Amino acid sequence: MDKKYNILMYSHDTYGLGHIRRTMAIASQLKAEGVNILIMTGSPLVGRFEFPEQIDFVRIPGMIKKSNDVYVPHSIKIDPIHAMTIRQSIIDATARSFKPDLFIVDKAPRGLKSEIMPTLEWMKAEGKTKTVLGLRDIMDDSKSTIEDWQQKGIYDVLENLYSEIWVYGHKEFYNPVTEYAIPDSVSKKMIFTGYIPRRKHSKNKVCKARNCKKTVVITAGGGGDGYPLMDTFLKAMENHGEQEFNAVMVTGPFMPKEQRLDLARRAKKLSVTFYHFYRRMEKLFSNADLVVSMGGYNTICEILSHKQVSLIVPRETPRLEQTIRANVLKEQKLADFLPWHDLEQEALLEKIHHLLNNSMEIRQAVNSFKFTGLDVMHERVKLFKKSI
Repeated sequence: MDKKYNILMYSHDTYGLGHIRRTMAIASQLKAEGVNILIMTGSPLVGRFEFPEQIDFVRIPGMIKKSNDVYVPHSIKIDPIHAMTIRQSIIDATARSFKPDLFIVDKAPRGLKSEIMPTLEWMKAEGKTKTVLGLRDIMDDSKSTIEDWQQKGIYDVLENLYSEIWVYGHKEFYNPVTEYAIPDSVSKKMIFTGYIPRRKHSKNKVCKARNCKKTVVITAGGGGDGYPLMDTFLKAMENHGEQEFNAVMVTGPFMPKEQRLDLARRAKKLSVTFYHFYRRMEKLFSNADLVVSMGGYNTICEILSHKQVSLIVPRETPRLEQTIRANVLKEQKLADFLPWHDLEQEALLEKIHHLLNNSMEIRQAVNSFKFTGLDVMHERVKLFKKSI
């Protein structure tokens, strides 16, 4: 039997959908003949996704972030230290049993609370596994990121424990080498892949009437901090009469229940299509005329994959990642941008109406935008496989 090439992926997933959706997108595209992919994740929603052949997952106990460095178990009611010990044991045992040829870590170089450090150190000592850190295009503002990485010894980890660092973005848009003061010894390991495309869904919206309404999809990603955006949108609908568009709202599975029920009740009165969680967001995006989002990396990749016009209303706390990305995309004419501190009914409606009727510049930019992420990753994996 021919030797299989084993890829182990780690996604800590304490909150939101971005990490697991990005990991799933990469896994589904790196799948090839003779390749096995195993995903270790703490996402409570991983079981809702479809897993094709050659891809499987190991679920580690979920953790929820209470503050910058405080995490508590998501479901099981045990001491956080005990929960972290269980997670670390599962991660280490899985790695040693699976014997990966390639280990891809999503975003967190040391893992949640340094839980993958023993695994990374074992892999270095064995010398049989290529280790890759995958970073989204933007982590946070320069000052905060540099301080955090210095405090946690991240620069040393990048230099000593990773074979390569894949940046899922464009150096010309935002350059982490200069923004995050990355030393030459680390920057030479960095591969800029470009954005990661998502599975596209064919547009099936058909409207033959001359007065057919356009469709606006509004999404808050995981939804944990999306209520103000959704609330403002519904208030605008409630207070400004019938609109020229139909609306579809997806709150995200992590929005607190009371907030979600409030939005669902109000959306029903306004005939706004409402979803708590929608597994195939690509289907909604393909039939939209405009997407309003908070600008998370995963959502932006899905929007651009469908060549859609979008309005980003990015959060400004606890980090500036979304705000920086919104500025970058607006500079590239790939999206429009409404600052969170300017979020109010009239401003939101004005932006929506403008983009529904004056989007040619953005459409031209998104239509010519090239996705290179998966092509670059395929080439890197080919080189890794040849070196075995």
